[in-house]
Amino acid sequence: MAERVVVTGIGIISALGTGMQAHVTALRNKQSGVKPISLLKTRYANDFVLGEIRMTSDELSAYAGLPVGDNGHTRTALLSLAAMKDLLEHVDIELLRAEPFAFINANTVGGMSKMEDIYMDVLRPDTKQENIKYIDTLDCAESTERVVNFYNLKPFTATISTACSSSSNSFILGARMIKQGIVKRAVVGGGDALSRFTLNGFYSLKNVDKNLCKPFDQNRLGLNLGEGAGFCLLELESDAKARGANIIAVLSGYANTNDAYHPTAPSPTGEGAYRTMQEALAMAGLETKDISYINAHGTATQNNDAAEGLAIQKLFGTNPPPFSSTKPFTGHTLAAAGVIEGIFSMLALQEQMIIPNMNFETRMEELAIQPATELVENAGLQHVLSNSFGFGGSNVSLIFSKP
Repeated sequence: MAERVVVTGIGIISALGTGMQAHVTALRNKQSGVKPISLLKTRYANDFVLGEIRMTSDELSAYAGLPVGDNGHTRTALLSLAAMKDLLEHVDIELLRAEPFAFINANTVGGMSKMEDIYMDVLRPDTKQENIKYIDTLDCAESTERVVNFYNLKPFTATISTACSSSSNSFILGARMIKQGIVKRAVVGGGDALSRFTLNGFYSLKNVDKNLCKPFDQNRLGLNLGEGAGFCLLELESDAKARGANIIAVLSGYANTNDAYHPTAPSPTGEGAYRTMQEALAMAGLETKDISYINAHGTATQNNDAAEGLAIQKLFGTNPPPFSSTKPFTGHTLAAAGVIEGIFSMLALQEQMIIPNMNFETRMEELAIQPATELVENAGLQHVLSNSFGFGGSNVSLIFSKP
């Protein structure tokens, strides 16, 4: 029997705060981080709510240990550094220097948040020179390099950009590399910062709600955007036990598929989501009855919630395990969504709680099922399924199990 890959460290920053305890407290008390805009410079500042991290870039720089001011780091890179710092509060950095490891980071829009602020300055001859250094930050891999360089690490590096499933795919690559003996350990995850580019882009698709989003609700109007970053340390169970590490969860199953139905919309029948969940279950050697809770992708958009809901109903029947979307807590954090919601799934296992689907009122007409709306304590969770479905039909399902 193949040896299991486990999670032994977590670092996270989102609109709910920094670190696991801040997130447990917010999830348990239904405290949303989605609020009126205070930091993003946009003409729509009075029109939308966002899952902003309530720290300026200068404050993030100070937290990460960088000089405050024009230090060459974009907000995306700063969020990644903050999440890595939180991870290293629980993991000895020398562990990452002693043996080969992989750093697999996910990102979708690079340093767009910085570039859109200084674009005109780059074009002007008198201010071009001091700002031209930020042009390369548009590359999604730039934040990957910033993290490993800041911490003087020399890992195998990869950057994944598969839209909203990006950081979930990083778990799959990291686990495969460990199982194949390429590396001993892998730090996986990703991050994205809010930008006018993403807000305007999703608004042009007519799938942004100006009020708090309502996943799986008949009257849902669209998503709320957010920002954040998260990283997890993966390693073989035997290696974790040999060094006396605290095992947070087992990554017992995973799968990715692509339904290739449309550039931005899922297959309306939910076929891609169905196959991904089905394959993850098969890999874990589990049956549908073994899943205790589903952390759904649940963006509160018309197409996604209908497709995912139909897929859950097709696979699990009309009496599925409790499911919910946690995006009303953080907003949709794009490349960071998979790792943040994967961490929430592990926190649900650790705390034995079912996280409520906030803002739900009316069951969808297409479905015979509806999400869990109340916090459940002492839930007896054994296996949690976490879904991440991205543009272009890039679907990922991860299964986390109790150690």
